[in-house]
Amino acid sequence: MTQVPLPELLRPSILKDFVGQENLVGTNGIIRKLLQNKDFFPSLIFWGPPGSGKTTLARIIAGSLKREFFEFSAVNTKVKDIEALIQDKKQLKLINSPIVFLDEIHRFNKAQQDKLLPHVEHGDIILIGATTENPSFEVIAPLLSRCRVLILERLSENHLLKILGKALKHLKKKLSKDSEKFLLEAANGDARVMLNVLEIASTLVTKPTIKIPDLETALQRRQYTFDKRGEDFYNVISAFIKSMRASDVDAALYYLARMVAAGQDPLYIARRMVVFASEDVASPTALVVANAVFAACDAIGYPECQENLAAGVVYLATAKKDRTGYNAYMEALADVNRHGNLPVPLKIRNPVTKLMKEAGYGEGYEKYDSESYLPEKLKGKKYFKNRSE
Repeated sequence: MTQVPLPELLRPSILKDFVGQENLVGTNGIIRKLLQNKDFFPSLIFWGPPGSGKTTLARIIAGSLKREFFEFSAVNTKVKDIEALIQDKKQLKLINSPIVFLDEIHRFNKAQQDKLLPHVEHGDIILIGATTENPSFEVIAPLLSRCRVLILERLSENHLLKILGKALKHLKKKLSKDSEKFLLEAANGDARVMLNVLEIASTLVTKPTIKIPDLETALQRRQYTFDKRGEDFYNVISAFIKSMRASDVDAALYYLARMVAAGQDPLYIARRMVVFASEDVASPTALVVANAVFAACDAIGYPECQENLAAGVVYLATAKKDRTGYNAYMEALADVNRHGNLPVPLKIRNPVTKLMKEAGYGEGYEKYDSESYLPEKLKGKKYFKNRSE
């Protein structure tokens, strides 16, 4: 006998039962409005975190439009599987294009995505792609231009509570207030995680009330939705650097803990700290500290090196900040890019041959004079400005 998981059992089939994403399915939501026209529906890319309803919404759309629905995962699907389906439908001469749902579309490489283009453009299929990654980085521009990107948000605790109520009723179980709070926090906005943990916990107890130890056993480990290659990665590392720059040591330590808990490479974190020490901190000692942290992480590794990282973060976040040197260099670099290779003044050229000396190389040069050595076009330019200036 096939066992249907709880998330599948409770998956809604009509729009009014769908929980969350009010901006898309509410009264003025774009999906609700699009579904009013049964003859036309655009190809879509759903971008949102795990367990936010991307698959469910795709199935509801297909049901509402009464279109044939084919579901694929880019992890184990080849383009020829989709093309074979399209060919079959052409032979059947269907009036309406089927809906092809491609989960984790970001797993398709550029060549695979290219092959989908003509089928989307010619209307052979209505493509609904789903991704947890930023489509701007993971989906090719021509395909993006043929699809409407819709953003799904992480489910709130109120959304999860609605789904949880249905699940407890189905399982004929109860949760105490503290265990309910624990489960909602552990789910981290992911309805699928919440339901899976609840289902496992319900099989572990014979009593009607599920308690925190039962949930802990079922959970094993909390969900840290931090993809080491995805957009959340860039958001967290950005928040980490900006928190240190703002001298917000508490926020910097929090984002460090997020990365460590998710298993981020400690050397990557330490490398960013080395860069930060040169860009943002006034004292040259900061670079020594950051390099020491990198060396310690390289030699020790997890779990102990998280202490080295934390010590370095506290030092860098609380140190006096100064980007004068960094800003000065970037301004000089901009001039290099703007003007190209401007001639070096003859006075400071090295006269390594007699001919060079006769040509005026090094003529009139004296150590420690106060004259500007910049190329003639940039004479008098000031890149580095002391704070007192």
